[in-house]
Amino acid sequence: MTAQSRLIASPAVAGAASSDTARTASASSRTGPAAAEGPAPCTSSVPFTAGEGGYDTYRIPAAVRTRDGALLAFAEGRVGGAGDSGSIDVVSRRSDDGGRTWGPLGVVAAGDGDTRGNPAPVVDPRTGHVVLLTCYNSGAVSEAQIMRGEATAEQSRRVFVQTSSDDGRTFSPPREITDDAKRPGWRWYATGPGHAVALTRGPHEGRLVVPANHSAAPPPGSADTGQEARYYGAHALYSDDGGRSWRIGFVDGTYDGVVNANESSAAELPDGRLYLSARDQNGTSAGNRLDACSADGGRTLERPYAAQHTLDDVPVVQGSVLQTAGAGGPLLFSGPSVPTARAAMAVFSSTDGGGTFTRATTLSELPAAYSDLVQVGARTVGLLYETGEAGSYERIEFRRLPIGALAGGGPAARS
Repeated sequence: MTAQSRLIASPAVAGAASSDTARTASASSRTGPAAAEGPAPCTSSVPFTAGEGGYDTYRIPAAVRTRDGALLAFAEGRVGGAGDSGSIDVVSRRSDDGGRTWGPLGVVAAGDGDTRGNPAPVVDPRTGHVVLLTCYNSGAVSEAQIMRGEATAEQSRRVFVQTSSDDGRTFSPPREITDDAKRPGWRWYATGPGHAVALTRGPHEGRLVVPANHSAAPPPGSADTGQEARYYGAHALYSDDGGRSWRIGFVDGTYDGVVNANESSAAELPDGRLYLSARDQNGTSAGNRLDACSADGGRTLERPYAAQHTLDDVPVVQGSVLQTAGAGGPLLFSGPSVPTARAAMAVFSSTDGGGTFTRATTLSELPAAYSDLVQVGARTVGLLYETGEAGSYERIEFRRLPIGALAGGGPAARS
């Protein structure tokens, strides 16, 4: 790999890029909030389409808005099929007009036959650098094998960080931080997926917090019985120096099988606390969504993860949370809204810091799965999500949504 992972498509990728790329040049000069909130009527675009760009399937979306106002959309580019293992790259596209159009597809972290994934991007508020955490494992092993302890240390899940100092146009090569991010005895490991959080207030202002999850080995004397999901737990990583060094914060390590905190996301509430939302990976408690809060920047939890019953319509799937900017802005959650199926992508709204959620809008009744929310402008958020007509993984779509309509209080802002 060269000194910089460039967001420039290879000839094969460029030739297969979506048709909206051709319109990007005329829009790219309109950066920043004015572009994001401008009068263009487009509300939906498709940065990733299965079968294009040399990839069979795109999955696991993540999005972030840079200091200069560009949007970066990340995904896993899966070469051989839709499965979670094998040859997988982390790829990205860039929008300079609030997600209406997208530039060329580029590889940020190449798997080279192995698996790179679980993108978790965040913008360092002190420098404007884009910091990206991802995970790696050998393309020859599966999540189930790793959870059973059948992979070597080299084959198993490892954690990497990259940075961009040019507003997301190029990224440094992946730098391994596994020794600082993963405890001995942890087997599976995943950052996010979805955007991470930069704290903007309080004693930990400037801290980068990455929600993550892991699986632990069974206790000594216990045999692996095929119930590996019981040993899932959530945790957080944090950095106080812009991503140069990392520490493990809170660790949810009950492993009792009642709640199995899995893929997780985080948002900074107006009072400075962290709100954490996690998938319950088939725990025995009622409900599929869990939540918790941290009052010390992700070092500890105020209480253990517990079921969030106002999100009982959400199936077992990853979801995203975003605290919208501005006084009185709602906390948003995105996810499918059929309890037994990945379908009907919806956005839910909370005005009490995640205590309760109500459904604000349903984007469509189509199949849908993973998603990530991003603030586009003062009045607009974006949702990057997996969807399709026949299945959830046909494309990753970007939808612009007016915050006013999601908050349920006032006229819808122009999207």
